[in-house]
Amino acid sequence: MTRRAKILLVILLLLLGGGSAYLRTLGRRIFIEPAQHAEEAARAKLSEFALQSKPGPGQTATLYFPSLEEGKLIPEARSVNWAEADVDRVRQVVLALAEGSRQGGIHIFPPSMTVRGVFLTAEGTAYVDLPGDALKEFPSGIQTETLAIYSIVDSITVNIPSVKRVQFLIQGQQAETLDGHADLTAAFAPDPSRIKSNP
Repeated sequence: MTRRAKILLVILLLLLGGGSAYLRTLGRRIFIEPAQHAEEAARAKLSEFALQSKPGPGQTATLYFPSLEEGKLIPEARSVNWAEADVDRVRQVVLALAEGSRQGGIHIFPPSMTVRGVFLTAEGTAYVDLPGDALKEFPSGIQTETLAIYSIVDSITVNIPSVKRVQFLIQGQQAETLDGHADLTAAFAPDPSRIKSNP
């Protein structure tokens, strides 16, 4: 094989390799990424639907936001038009917590967070599926993560009596920890001792 033929062969192989890489990238952009965006958009619509569809009577919900200085949960009243189904009410509570405190309390979740899914068993366990970056803006540590967990658990159970405990999932899977600290392997029952009592 002549030198010129070898050079042409190398150029041809490089072009084939580059073309193959381009086709894989193009295929991902056409098929995989739009599916992921569609899934995220569908979850956002489900979250919005849970907050707005078929509202029941307007009532006052009690939400609990962490106070890192006091190491306690601070109650905050919020007007809510409850959905009819308890599973949608669980979603409403979590999304209201994501909206954040209206009294200057700390945000647990980023405001744009979506709830991936909520399931409620006949025994009263609510499974709440959160995205992997749910606590990306919340300070890390065992005490702060524990407060975040009980903020959710106590807010759900005080407003929805059929829920007795809460089990967390991350990205649809059972996770060992929330953000590397708090143990998520078991369901959480409410803990009123973490709530700041009125003086």
